[in-house]
Amino acid sequence: MYYIYRYNLIYVIYCCHINNRIMLSKRFFENRSLQDMVENQTTYTMSNAAMHVFETHKMAEHVLLQFDQPVLASMLEGKKIMHLKDSQSFDFLPGESLVLPAQEVMRIDFPEAKEKNPTRCLAMAISEDKIEETLHLMNEKLPKFDKRDWSLMDYNFHFSNDREIFQIIQRLLYLFTENHPSKDLFVDNMLQELVIRVLQTNSKKAYLENSNKFHQSSRLRYVIEFIRKNIHKNLCIEDLSNQAYMSESNFYRVFKNEMGISPVEFINEERIKLATKLLKEEDRKIKDIYMECGFESRSYFNRVFKKIKKVSPGKFQARFN
Repeated sequence: MYYIYRYNLIYVIYCCHINNRIMLSKRFFENRSLQDMVENQTTYTMSNAAMHVFETHKMAEHVLLQFDQPVLASMLEGKKIMHLKDSQSFDFLPGESLVLPAQEVMRIDFPEAKEKNPTRCLAMAISEDKIEETLHLMNEKLPKFDKRDWSLMDYNFHFSNDREIFQIIQRLLYLFTENHPSKDLFVDNMLQELVIRVLQTNSKKAYLENSNKFHQSSRLRYVIEFIRKNIHKNLCIEDLSNQAYMSESNFYRVFKNEMGISPVEFINEERIKLATKLLKEEDRKIKDIYMECGFESRSYFNRVFKKIKKVSPGKFQARFN
């Protein structure tokens, strides 16, 4: 059977981290009416946004979903298999988000949905006026270093929600169901921060994917490629700002504005990416790995690794060896 759904607002669909899923489910999904076994929908509406909860309680194939505006899709619980135009099918799991253009038809399979183990997603519809207002604010108050305007994120943008985005979603989940006379104002502020952080995440991904190809035409891209090539060395803000021909304060501001994280946070993320790759290799000692990745101490490496991967390096390595 085919199901097709159309909506007229910009949709932002998000998920919660797996570790926090049970806590949110107990509070948010209790006492809800279930009328359809496939994509049962419940809606909460505010002045500039509407939140839609979709639940599927049985296995289904070829469920079609289409939006009249760009869409950012993400999972709350369970698993979907996404079939998109001009791309290979892929598993869509909790913690992952995907940006799609208007009129793009998503064909979705629900291979694991059951009555006692439903597949769930959360859809946040944000008015186009709110999106444009936030973009105007960013271009005025947070302009890009190369003078390009902030605009809607790239299509087919696939990413994992970070801690900050997760916390915003938690707050929005509470606000939409709260009985408070000022909740419209509270929601508007949260929506603005949400849009900014998603656009910064998109900007970060663009820099990472194109740093090698375009580093000669962008100082920030050049610095990113410099970090990657020298990840095993001791890197400091002074060295990086010199590479960008900026003052330390200006470099830090530009980097965090366009990447959404500080230079130190980015360096640590890149080092942990390398560490996870090395930990999967046989007969590798953690002492050698953390030094090869540029960490000066085992304790700091352990702390950063666990913060990013939610598990210690030793336990992560044990999974593969």
